[in-house]
Amino acid sequence: MFRILFIVVLVLGILAGIVYAMQLDEQVRSQFEGKRWSLPARVFARPLDLYVGQQVYAGHLEQELKLLNYVAVKEPVETGQYLRTKDDFLINTRGFQFAEDMEPARSIKIKISKGKIQQLEYNNGQGTLPLMRLEPVLIGNFYPTKKEDRVLIKLSDVSPALIKGLLAVEDKKFYEHQGVNPLAIARAMVANLKAGHAVQGGSTITQQLVKNFYLSSERSWERKGKEALMAFLLELRYSKQEILEAYLNEIYLGQDGDRAIHGFGLAAQFYFNRTVRELKSDQIAMLIGLAKGAGYYNPRRFAERATARRNLVLTIMEQEKALTAREAEIAKARPLGVSANRPSGASPFPAYLDLVREQLQRDYREEDLRTEGLLIFTAMDPITQLSAENTLVSGVNKLEKRHRVPKGKLNAAMVISTVQGGEVVALVGGRVLRYAGYNRALTAQRQVGSVLKPAIFLTALEAKGKYGSLSSRISDGPVKVRLARGKYWEPRNYDHRDIGVVTMLQALTLSRNTPAVRVGVEVGLDKVITMLKDLGLKKDIPPYPSILLGALEMSPMELQQIYQTLAAGGSYSPLKSIRSVMNPKGKTLTRYPLSVEQVARPGSVDLLNFAMHQITVSGTAKSLQKQLPRWKRVAGKTGTTNDKKDSWFAGYSGQHVMTVWVGRDDNKPTRMTGGTGALPVWGDMMKVMPSKPLKIGKSSRLVWVKVDSATGLLFNPACGKAVTMPFSRGTQPRKRSYCAPPVPAPQPVQPPAASGSTWIENLRE
Repeated sequence: MFRILFIVVLVLGILAGIVYAMQLDEQVRSQFEGKRWSLPARVFARPLDLYVGQQVYAGHLEQELKLLNYVAVKEPVETGQYLRTKDDFLINTRGFQFAEDMEPARSIKIKISKGKIQQLEYNNGQGTLPLMRLEPVLIGNFYPTKKEDRVLIKLSDVSPALIKGLLAVEDKKFYEHQGVNPLAIARAMVANLKAGHAVQGGSTITQQLVKNFYLSSERSWERKGKEALMAFLLELRYSKQEILEAYLNEIYLGQDGDRAIHGFGLAAQFYFNRTVRELKSDQIAMLIGLAKGAGYYNPRRFAERATARRNLVLTIMEQEKALTAREAEIAKARPLGVSANRPSGASPFPAYLDLVREQLQRDYREEDLRTEGLLIFTAMDPITQLSAENTLVSGVNKLEKRHRVPKGKLNAAMVISTVQGGEVVALVGGRVLRYAGYNRALTAQRQVGSVLKPAIFLTALEAKGKYGSLSSRISDGPVKVRLARGKYWEPRNYDHRDIGVVTMLQALTLSRNTPAVRVGVEVGLDKVITMLKDLGLKKDIPPYPSILLGALEMSPMELQQIYQTLAAGGSYSPLKSIRSVMNPKGKTLTRYPLSVEQVARPGSVDLLNFAMHQITVSGTAKSLQKQLPRWKRVAGKTGTTNDKKDSWFAGYSGQHVMTVWVGRDDNKPTRMTGGTGALPVWGDMMKVMPSKPLKIGKSSRLVWVKVDSATGLLFNPACGKAVTMPFSRGTQPRKRSYCAPPVPAPQPVQPPAASGSTWIENLRE
């Protein structure tokens, strides 16, 4: 009876063991064959294209290389190194896998003169290069909830020295055992008993992988037994190469705040600002040494400890023939060489990353952004972004002093996009640049003031009626607008003056309030609202006449969209930050192509561009004439709200659109107008930014006509004063002016060739 019971128990025990092993086997297979890690999404800036004739300054190219962690040396021999001699460069690039193709690593020579690439060729004499791209700068990540971070590498990415060194230190019999090494375990037990405490480990690399990959850090015989069985099953199912590659990506090698550094790929960047391919033998040894205890041997906190451990690893590598004695000696003599400025897990550009996340969430779940390892390629230009940040901070500091605003109370935001394509290349959410908090560029809702007036005048030009040309006459006198319940609204000009009858051009150039209201009401408030929506304002607009003077709250990003459409000739294209999204294997998941809709006649926008250029020449933004070189023609509009709480300037060159807001978060007055607050910051940025000038009046859709400044009719040489003005072809006046009594009028407007001369002498904002 006892024998039968024993056999039954034994059989049941074996069956239970088999079932348990099958369960563990299923657990091993399901995770190892599925998604092994929750990978953060990586967000990249635009790659820098290099070709002969491209506009790029030597200082900007070097700044880009430094952002990419290239190292300046006297003689570049490894990838990721460069030499600059005045404006000439010798660069050993790293290469990068783009969606379309692989950009190989190359050694190239670049010659720059007068801000343009004059020569681009191979360093080895193989000839010239028509085009190449540097790898894009990593600008941020979207992390998993666990805050684990890693850069996945393949076994082929790793040098033989790292593999040999790792196995020599951690698992000499890796290619001989089946997951567990009983001799190593026995040897470790004896050593630990002699020492009286743990001095040696007996776990194989496979066991370490199982412990980190599947199990908790609990110390018990049960967990140790489970670890051994799972290691055996892992070896049974998968090759040594697969296990070793997984270990290289899984091992814990450091901590950055609440971000855990896993794998040799990320550790190489974290400690040395290098890729794993670029590691030297002493750096390899230090990383291998960290596998025993990343906290205990932290090189930034315990340099002596880390150096001793590194040198011990180098000795073992020499003993195992992974290094020669001379190589080991040289490596031991080197300092640790850990980078002082460790790459942080926090984005250096949190404001721009907010925009990327906002646009990604239209197509991807938050969980996908945090776990799928997506590669997100954006339009951000890191050089323009850094210039924008520096300009905004220095500009706000100067404005605080000049206008006696308490230190730290003034804030600002800036958005910059390209005219062609509407790509956002830079975005600054406030003066505290690295703070991932309140983003004024995207979320601050502030009244915009007169910066909306161009939309009113464009509506009138589109209507082709009474106010269908820039020469149309409007009274600058008091205006009275009937509201509901028998009430009236009586807006006034900024200077409380009435300067008589003005042209549409004068009214916009000098930012006169009463003419703008008059035109808006007569053309139709509903039509102005429709125009604002067509230009890209995607929000409800209350049908109140006060919106004609900018009593409407917007974010800088929303205003940027309106001016983007104006700059693009009336073609609406949604502002975008993302170009494409790839999965970790390099397959393109989503592209963000250009979408264009013509919402205003190009001829009408041509006229508006001329008028808005005149604002920067002789109107409320004429101070730009002193800030910018004469060749850099721009157009734009100032905006000031009641009590001077908000200062705005939005405008564009031939290549870039830019919006700047300046104000206080507590909504108190700043004592600044658009021309004294936001405009100087805008001008400083446009001055340092390489940007093509705006083409004014060159359009074949326009015809230039001399008209009488008093009547707007064709100029009569017998009397009156002439002013040369643009008209949409077919809308120019046909009748000649009669000799009327003289009326005070502005000095002649010159065609674009005379851009820069002021034509209004006696009228001011």
